[in-house]
Amino acid sequence: MKKIAVLTSGGDSPGMNAAIRAVVRKGIHDGLDVYGVYHGYSGLMEGKIEKLELGSVGDIIHRGGTMLYTSRSEKFKTEEGQEEAIKQLQKHGIEGLVVIGGDGSYQGAAKLSEKGIPCIGLPGTIDNDINGTDYTIGFDTAINTVVDAIDKIRDTATSHDRTFIIEVMGRLAGDIALWTGVAGGAETILIPEREYDIDDIMTKLNKGMERGKKHSIIVLAEGVCPATELAEKLMDSFQLETRISVLGYIQRGGSPTCFDRVLASRLGARAVELLIAGKRGRAVGITNQQLVDSGFEEILKNKDRVVDGLYELSQQLSI
Repeated sequence: MKKIAVLTSGGDSPGMNAAIRAVVRKGIHDGLDVYGVYHGYSGLMEGKIEKLELGSVGDIIHRGGTMLYTSRSEKFKTEEGQEEAIKQLQKHGIEGLVVIGGDGSYQGAAKLSEKGIPCIGLPGTIDNDINGTDYTIGFDTAINTVVDAIDKIRDTATSHDRTFIIEVMGRLAGDIALWTGVAGGAETILIPEREYDIDDIMTKLNKGMERGKKHSIIVLAEGVCPATELAEKLMDSFQLETRISVLGYIQRGGSPTCFDRVLASRLGARAVELLIAGKRGRAVGITNQQLVDSGFEEILKNKDRVVDGLYELSQQLSI
């Protein structure tokens, strides 16, 4: 193998640049030519491919987002789109591809691997919802951003004796809400993996009021329901007035934490090693601080979410 490429796909996450840097510099260190694919799978189909040098990835490890840009592509999901992408890779003599992204990105990489293009995936998403790894690139930065926001909002909640609903990202996975809710001392945490009862929420809030607590924080994953809907239920059922803060895309941005930079660097370098070793159709992850790799099929098939331990702890601590 002489030439490899790297692309980022789907939602951006802090640490993607650190991963790109690791792939490029590890590849060059090991004697490879490394190419960057701009704008994800869309750019791959359109041939937006350039050779990267050591200096191409200088001064990016601390930057959020992705220097290669990213996109979502419906066309790439088709046979025609995948064939166009393969033709572009062959045109440039590229023999292996590193794909940084989430579940949808892995599905695309799996298709290319099945068609003969060796692909290795790196878990880049703030949602921490990829199987085969304990942590995804960007998750640590995102939760630190959210905790900082919760701390600031609590100051206002305390000053005005308010109940605040803080809506965070997490359409199908509640890791951001769960981790930040525990770290921020939230009185209630609502995640997609668990059903909630509006009466239980109010019971917990009332217990706090009975012991003199006049403010509360509810952390809500967006996949449960919109914050406006929960606020309306609390008002209609209990005449409880709340304030809403939807954190939105602020969770995706910002300089990656030390943890995310190191994680991305380790995973990126390992992806290059796997390609050189002739591996394909696999994704790199970290489990118990050890680098691991799993097949795309195994990762995409296993959708079980394990949140019991931390969720139960959150219930016990928010009495």
